[in-house]
Amino acid sequence: MTQELRRSLGVFDAVVIGLGSMVGAGIFAALGPAARSAGSGLLLGLGVAAAVAYCNAMSSARLAARYPASGGAYVYGRERLGPFWGYLAGWAFIVGKTASCAAMALTVGAYVWPGQAHAVAVGAVVALTAVNYGGVQKSAGLTRVIVAVVLAVLAAVVTVCLGSGPASGAVDFGRLDVGADASAGGVLQAAGLLFFAFAGYARIATLGEEVRDPARTIPRAVPLALGIALAVYAAVAVSVLSVLGAGELGQAAAPLAEAVRAAGAGWMTPVVRTGAAVAALGSLLALILGVSRTTLAMARDGHLPRPLAAVHPRFQVPHRAELAVGAVVAAVAATADLRGAIGFSSFGVLVYYAIANASAWTLNSLPVRATAALGLLGCLVLAFALPPASVAAGAGVVAAGAALYALRHRRAPGR
Repeated sequence: MTQELRRSLGVFDAVVIGLGSMVGAGIFAALGPAARSAGSGLLLGLGVAAAVAYCNAMSSARLAARYPASGGAYVYGRERLGPFWGYLAGWAFIVGKTASCAAMALTVGAYVWPGQAHAVAVGAVVALTAVNYGGVQKSAGLTRVIVAVVLAVLAAVVTVCLGSGPASGAVDFGRLDVGADASAGGVLQAAGLLFFAFAGYARIATLGEEVRDPARTIPRAVPLALGIALAVYAAVAVSVLSVLGAGELGQAAAPLAEAVRAAGAGWMTPVVRTGAAVAALGSLLALILGVSRTTLAMARDGHLPRPLAAVHPRFQVPHRAELAVGAVVAAVAATADLRGAIGFSSFGVLVYYAIANASAWTLNSLPVRATAALGLLGCLVLAFALPPASVAAGAGVVAAGAALYALRHRRAPGR
């Protein structure tokens, strides 16, 4: 049984998978909590999140081109900083993103059939795990469709909101001005929450073993996907904020649906709800891909059970890792409500990227080091600017992972 994955993804597919991870449920779910934190400083928070994401993306792209293997920052930390730091990055990613998977599945359920959200969530996880099992090209093909639908819905939201015109009374661009309710702490907390919506570009790096000509493809695909996502997010944030204002946006359970209703296009509400469900499916699909590949990499090194490192001889996917991840996510989605997991997930992912930036710092290039230093500082600031409950839970999970690593090496010091 071969242990190598098939290289079948080009630049276009890599960009689409990155977009499927980013331009997904994050933009439907993260704007409200971010507006509650930042108030009229929401757009500043979006800019800070984008700047930190850019630094992280550049560090990840350079490292992925040098180490084109599944696992992302787990591999980079292991190779550049040592086994412990690689393990800690992988641990933070798997735990945080598994929670995100369950949250995305529950988002699908809430939009499709609110009364049976848990059952729909489990069904979504099972269906998308089956798609991933069939090969990464099938996943990429489905992601193309999902990205096209989501971008069309978001374009419609922007058009309806801004097209209503100031004369209608719905749009007021004065709501975009930063007011007295914006504080530095609130802007940073919003940036940490909005980072949740940018973190998907890592999927391109974690799929490094399945990308053709990774030394060229990954450095091109990562910034391209990030740039498209930023443009989309900025357009959506400006249009929704100009219609609802920061106060109403922060209180809205479904901000985009509420914005089109306020703009006089209530008939679009079902369309937006459908788009949100499809977006959550796209995020879930890409998340399962990324978590299973990091699980594969850690299992190869014995940090997770080694049978999870098996690669299917026909489909060339880490089938046992995918099934294990799907089972865990389905179990959590069936029994828990993880709608508050954005902050927890952001903390884990920011730790993951902090290690990626620290790894990039070791590369012998002044521009790379400058970007990595800014990215590392940004990750740490945003991580500890998150709501206290998220920081406490995230730090506890990271500490538990470190304790497990120490216990394992005390029992088997040679490993």
